[in-house]
Amino acid sequence: MDFNEHTATRAVQDSFRDTPDPRLRELLDALTRHLHAFVGEVRPSIREWEQAISFLTAVGQTCTDTRQEFVLLSDVLGVSMLVETLNEQQDGTESTVLGPFHMVESPRRELGDSIDLIGEAQPCLVTGRVLSGDGTPLPDAEVDVWQCNEKGFYDVQQPGVQPSGNGRGLFHTDPEGRFRFRTVLPSHYPIPTDGPIGRFLEATGRHPYRPAHIHFILRADGHAPLTTHVFVAGSPYLDSDAVFAVKQSLIVDFTESNDAETAARNGVQAPFRHAEFDLILSRELR
Repeated sequence: MDFNEHTATRAVQDSFRDTPDPRLRELLDALTRHLHAFVGEVRPSIREWEQAISFLTAVGQTCTDTRQEFVLLSDVLGVSMLVETLNEQQDGTESTVLGPFHMVESPRRELGDSIDLIGEAQPCLVTGRVLSGDGTPLPDAEVDVWQCNEKGFYDVQQPGVQPSGNGRGLFHTDPEGRFRFRTVLPSHYPIPTDGPIGRFLEATGRHPYRPAHIHFILRADGHAPLTTHVFVAGSPYLDSDAVFAVKQSLIVDFTESNDAETAARNGVQAPFRHAEFDLILSRELR
């Protein structure tokens, strides 16, 4: 059978018919069908297809141990958030994207420790609980947090400027499911624009900015893990996040406080910002 635009899709699908894993076979069949339909619809020139291959090559070549350009590509196309949305838990805190900066292991810290290793200007206290879907506190739950500094940079973006582990911490909740840590108020920031994704955004007239947020990954026995953010209420770009990750339920007030007693008890200086919220995990399906 000749390979032409009418036979191409079936020919490639047939080549996968002996794939042992049925799920892999299903994925490849659908990928072939949709990819060929896209090519048939837009009918790219040879030069355009070569440009597409060069772009994807550049995305891969930009990836390092501390930078994941393919995650950025997935993020700015809304694919990361779509996958999260299709897989998110039904009765807990809403999930959102992992992002490209969870590239190093967060250092273990004790409750109440500061993840700000620099001593920046806007002290912030973050407190809350990790709960099961029925409201039961989850003791010894793992709370992995990471964030940018006040200037909008993560530690891995500024080696030699920020100490490794700045803005990161791995905590475990107390017997009442509570967590607390000191930090600084994060800034809104642009995703990296010095690579192919930056050029992509420029070519499409899109801005690269994300609203201010703190990342969380939570794990507890018998519960599905949760990857989410807490967004700073009032931050710029809440309505136009470059990676489509904002959900209204995840926007939290970081209230300015002059409470001297709370400040002294938690090792911060007044005035400080204080955010308090619960994070709820769904029970793992058996």
